[in-house]
Amino acid sequence: MKKDKILWADDEIDLLRAHILFLESKGYEVVCVNNGQDAADKAREENFDIIFLDENMPGLSGLEALAKIKEIDNTVPIVMITKSEEENIMNQAIGNKIADYLIKPVNPSQILLSLKKNINKHKIISDTTTDSYRSEFGRIGMQINDSLTYQDWIEVYKKLVYWELELENTGNQMDEVLKMQKEEANSTFVKFIKKNYIGWFQDGNEQRPVMSQDIFKKKVFPLLDNGEQVFVIVLDNFRYDQWRVIKETLRDDFTVEEEELYYSILPTATQYARNAIFSGLMPLQIQQMYPEFWVDDDEEEGKNLYESELIQTQLDRFRKKYAFSYHKINDNTAGERLIENLPRFINNPLNVVVFNFVDMLSHARTDSKMIRELASSDAAYRSLTLSWFKHSSIIEFFKILANKNVKIVVTTDHGTIRVNNAIKVVGDRNTTTNLRYKVGKNLNFNQKEVFWINKPEKIKLPSPNVSSTYIFAGNDDFFAYPNNYNYYVSYYKGTFQHGGISLEEMLIPVVTLNAKKK
Repeated sequence: MKKDKILWADDEIDLLRAHILFLESKGYEVVCVNNGQDAADKAREENFDIIFLDENMPGLSGLEALAKIKEIDNTVPIVMITKSEEENIMNQAIGNKIADYLIKPVNPSQILLSLKKNINKHKIISDTTTDSYRSEFGRIGMQINDSLTYQDWIEVYKKLVYWELELENTGNQMDEVLKMQKEEANSTFVKFIKKNYIGWFQDGNEQRPVMSQDIFKKKVFPLLDNGEQVFVIVLDNFRYDQWRVIKETLRDDFTVEEEELYYSILPTATQYARNAIFSGLMPLQIQQMYPEFWVDDDEEEGKNLYESELIQTQLDRFRKKYAFSYHKINDNTAGERLIENLPRFINNPLNVVVFNFVDMLSHARTDSKMIRELASSDAAYRSLTLSWFKHSSIIEFFKILANKNVKIVVTTDHGTIRVNNAIKVVGDRNTTTNLRYKVGKNLNFNQKEVFWINKPEKIKLPSPNVSSTYIFAGNDDFFAYPNNYNYYVSYYKGTFQHGGISLEEMLIPVVTLNAKKK
């Protein structure tokens, strides 16, 4: 077994013999030098897992040696050891990205702890995380089987995402165990939705979760009525796990006042869910009350052309007189224009900005080759999301808002799931093309494989035809037609889709942010 190799530079290295013997007894290999120049030379000649540098050495000082070693290898962790507690020395060392800072006299346990933090950290965290999830596995399994309410499922999904992120970099078999547990959870969640979803829309039923049509009423209007200036930022096609990873990039500028999950309506698709958010109505109600703003699935016209008008109808119905602006951002250029034009609308009580996340990420369709190659797994998709967020115009937009006295409500219309299992469905030429839901009047399908609604008014959805039926895929299923079946299955398998029933698609974040006081 390879030993971890330490370079220790100190002009009094002979006095540290006891420390070195202790480390060797723990299985480390220690190479000693007594000045900064020799430390730099050794770093050039050999590879080390970690370097200890005394700050106060004659000739080349510890800080000077640090700079030279960083030029040779900027990846090796360097621990600065010093008698000095002067703040400027600490600042210089930290500014040069040291791994740790120890004040003399140091004892062997301090050295050992620093080693474990810097070269054994990944394995220790991996082992500890694996053991923790292993002990939690059974409890989560029981929670999945016992989840009887919509709030139970929110708690289950939060736990699954937590462990998915914790296990992401451990690289062991527990990743596969968690994947199977998520599949079990989704399968049980589909049964829960089949049993309860229709009941949520029965007259007088108040025992339902917060859903798409409730977002403005419950999360935005109370802030406005309290005199707050509000920015609503809708990130299209955005999941809870993706929010968790970008949340870290906002930590320096914002505090999270409230972070919740709510339920997207079915279909979990932009046309339905986002229009419900902005109108405060279910799709059938939009069609009945504002037919000029509703476009059926089988029509060629764009499905989200009237979002600003729908916001206005909701303000009018609730007798809210707030001036507002609305902006839809489909690419980075539009994001830059948004920032340029911010002074024109910054003083409105309400500003709504839609970032079409997938469009901005791919500059193409959601099934683009680039997305499939770069986002080959959930972990890769999260990483791609984080990279997009850090390098697109949206981060600059957030940083500008951090210096304003505003509340920010961040949410989405639906999530997305990576599909793998094709199920056959037959429909006529007017049947919708979405892979996770279908609307048609002559659908042929296996009733056991889908959630199907032959009376759409029961779940407040419009009927393009008198005999229209909606079917929804669950788990990681997707619909494929028998003709050209093998081609389409291979083309869409492994892609991220939405419209159906899964924890990832339906349980989505709504978050209120406050700027930190500068």
